[in-house]
Amino acid sequence: MAQKRTSRPNRIDWLAKGPLAPFVEAYKQYLTDRGYAASTFKNCMRGIAHFAQWIHDRRRCLRCIDETVVSEFLDGSLPEGGCTGQPRHDRGNLSAALGHLLVVLRDRGVVPSPAVTTAPVDEELLRYDEYMDHVRGLAPKTRSTALRIVRRLLASRFGDGPLAFNTIKPDHVRRFFAKQAELYSKPANAGSVVATLRGYFRYRASLGDAVHGLIGALSYPANWQLSSLPKTLTTEEVGQLIGALGQSGRSMRRADAIVRCALDLGLRSGEVARIGLDDINWRAGTITLRHTKGRREDVLPLPVTTGKAIAAYLRHERPKTTNRAVFVRHVAPRDVPVGPDLVRKTIRQAFARAGLPYTRSHLLRHTMANRLLAGGSSLKEVADVLRHRSLNTTMIYAKLDSRNLVEVALPWPGSKP
Repeated sequence: MAQKRTSRPNRIDWLAKGPLAPFVEAYKQYLTDRGYAASTFKNCMRGIAHFAQWIHDRRRCLRCIDETVVSEFLDGSLPEGGCTGQPRHDRGNLSAALGHLLVVLRDRGVVPSPAVTTAPVDEELLRYDEYMDHVRGLAPKTRSTALRIVRRLLASRFGDGPLAFNTIKPDHVRRFFAKQAELYSKPANAGSVVATLRGYFRYRASLGDAVHGLIGALSYPANWQLSSLPKTLTTEEVGQLIGALGQSGRSMRRADAIVRCALDLGLRSGEVARIGLDDINWRAGTITLRHTKGRREDVLPLPVTTGKAIAAYLRHERPKTTNRAVFVRHVAPRDVPVGPDLVRKTIRQAFARAGLPYTRSHLLRHTMANRLLAGGSSLKEVADVLRHRSLNTTMIYAKLDSRNLVEVALPWPGSKP
């Protein structure tokens, strides 16, 4: 007796013969190049097969596929149980699989790129970003923070309509600042909002807008310069942290190298993430920092402990990749460098393994400065190592210079000299 066939093709048929069939191999190659695990690969293929059947049943053309169609698929088809005989998929996995599909289709010109918004606020922010980059030379993180604040101001005042700066009054700016200040845990931290708004109004004044009265509409919250004492690890805590290095486990060699870069060199999180293989001169024992906060290149000596930690990671743990970054992702998408957030997370985890109650990665930069002062370095030498543009920035560490503070300390009244 001949085997009875089903009237509907199975999932493999939808991949081989469905509307997405011409792009399945490109999709597979995309996942393979980024090193996704076999289970993720399998889930993605099942997801796009499900989607292929869905767009076929609804007679959707490929060129019309975009994020809106994907959302309709996830919101409408998924809760109903999907296609006949198919298990319900996890929404997050399906969304990721279809996000990869959109990338592949757009790379091949099948699906148009998302339309770029032309709202007046967005156009204004693009121009201001170019000004901050090319005229003021601000770092990307500083620019992104400023753009968020300026966007909130303009959106609260003009929405999606045209911009009329002559309608902005000092009271509008003050009320806006009062709402923004609520987002900060300390009033003094809201000083960045004042600096951002003043910088933006100066930019508009340079273009001929009558906004000079807005520049002085806000005052900086009370925050006495150099009033705080920079928090650092004690000698015992540094020993705890170093003693907790060298553990076995997934990505532990990378963690050790990242902690060493922050502790021994005082690097910022973004600087650690951007270290490249070509930046390390093993013979000379130096490391070149590029694209720093000061937007310049600096050459620093590479301590032996730091070099050994980086070398151990490169030899025994770093995955094979064409990317020239030292620290790369160990999970898909591979072949891309880690970001500052992963560096900060790695340092937080190192603190936890050492039993230290700290979370801020910048603490290691302060600690390195304190260790230099304790070793006899001058403030100018500390400023050079930390790559501060102004010595005033380094002056806060003078409070940690116990060696010199003892020499200028006055005797306590009534005590014996």
